[in-house]
Amino acid sequence: MPSTIPSSDDQPADVDAVVIGAGFSGLYAVYRLREMGLPHRAFEQGSGVGGTWYWNRYPGASSDSESWVYSFTFSPELEQEWTWSCRFPEQPEILRYLEHVADRFDLKSCFDFNTKVVEARWDEAARRWRVQTAQGEEVQARFLITAAGCLSAAQVPAIPGLEDFKGDWYHTGEWPHEPVDFSGKRVGVIGTGSSGIQSIPVIARQAQHLTVFQRTPNFSVPARNAPLSAERIVELKRNIRKIRETCRWSTIGQPYDWRDQEALKLRREEFLAQLEADWQKGGFEWMFGSFKDLLTDREANEIAAEFVREKIRATVKDPVVARKLIPQGYPIGTKRLPLDSGYFETFNRENVSLVDLRETPIERIVAEGVKTSADVHALDTLVFATGFDALTGPLTRLGIRGRDGQTLQQKWAEGPQTYLGLATRGFPNLFMITGPGSPSVLGNMPTSIEQHVDWICDCLLHMKQSGKELIEPASEAEAQWGAHVKELADATLFPQTDSWYMGANIPGKPRVFMPYIGGFGTYRKLCAEIAAKGYEGFLFA
Repeated sequence: MPSTIPSSDDQPADVDAVVIGAGFSGLYAVYRLREMGLPHRAFEQGSGVGGTWYWNRYPGASSDSESWVYSFTFSPELEQEWTWSCRFPEQPEILRYLEHVADRFDLKSCFDFNTKVVEARWDEAARRWRVQTAQGEEVQARFLITAAGCLSAAQVPAIPGLEDFKGDWYHTGEWPHEPVDFSGKRVGVIGTGSSGIQSIPVIARQAQHLTVFQRTPNFSVPARNAPLSAERIVELKRNIRKIRETCRWSTIGQPYDWRDQEALKLRREEFLAQLEADWQKGGFEWMFGSFKDLLTDREANEIAAEFVREKIRATVKDPVVARKLIPQGYPIGTKRLPLDSGYFETFNRENVSLVDLRETPIERIVAEGVKTSADVHALDTLVFATGFDALTGPLTRLGIRGRDGQTLQQKWAEGPQTYLGLATRGFPNLFMITGPGSPSVLGNMPTSIEQHVDWICDCLLHMKQSGKELIEPASEAEAQWGAHVKELADATLFPQTDSWYMGANIPGKPRVFMPYIGGFGTYRKLCAEIAAKGYEGFLFA
């Protein structure tokens, strides 16, 4: 047993597990570890709980899963006592919910806040992870559990001249805690992914003028968010257990699934009529509760894509602007499909202009604004809605080093290699919650998170009861899982598109489809079977 190293605030410096992150994943992980009686430490870079919803405070930030499933399932009492206000909760309400959960179950006391992990090294001799914080503390742990999220490594593009800009600038993923007032300001937003599509309508209502800099037009589906009636709340709480069970076994962890029919087997007018009916409902169900061949058959996908293009043409009054906003050249749904509240309508406002960066690319940022190949756009404020180094970025930025000092970044130089998205060879006793190679971002995150945390904690209990000290994937199992993830992805249209699913938004990042696309229910069954077979594919010592 390694000697105990003194640590700050009389916290133990040698524990069974270290957890990194205090969002949905970290909160549930420390809850389970505490219930199991395993000594642990948990670190969070921010000053409070919330994870994604602590950092992403930009205008219009909202969940794209319905509130009644974008929440924890481990406590029936919690489900009944918490009441959501609307269909798709916005950031302030989600953060209040997570703070309520943390207070109700006394989880804040489990965390060291304002504490950034700068390195985690595997000590082969001690069989411990040595976790270093920015404050200089070192904690040793048998197990390292990452709860850092899939979309937490903000990406600011390397546009020259940003240091010259005289105004204020922000990234949507690292938004200030105090309100940002755009009144009377000339604002520029770079990026039209999900965070851009959510924030642009809100900023436009406040700014003197908004300039949107768009590189790739994006498809979007209306959210049709609305308050929940008293009757609907009663109904949801009465049926919540059944709803949860549906989520656990559905394809994307939602209370709906693909229809058992193919779009191209319908008459075209029937197909379009169903698309329209689903469009009026709003939400992800339009795509992911629709026909099962939309993401595997290019012809069916193109009919759906043209349906949305027609919606854009009918919404945007200026045909020149509409043409610039219409996505072409990639299948709908293969980039992250945002839900919007008046996004395309925003371009009918007199105080909003669109810059097509394919026609006039940005050359640099200058003191007074953004210089494109055609003009200088004068701005007081600049907003980067440019997304994240997804799935791998939050992990490679933690400074994790496995056997022989190998970093995750080195191990994953040609793309992430994992077994089940839970573990990776050469990094013993490391568990990743919703890591690359798991369903994670392809659906309702809490559904995926709880399944991962439960599996990890059951595995730790198995190791404790059987006297096993070390666990890591076998090389063959990791290789076979990687091939399986790729095979499933290649059977769809996803790899045909440059998206952050493929790492295409990060210069130099390998082009690999990172999530597991086989479905939440299928994945859950596979994980359960592997555990039932004595954790098949894992090596123990």
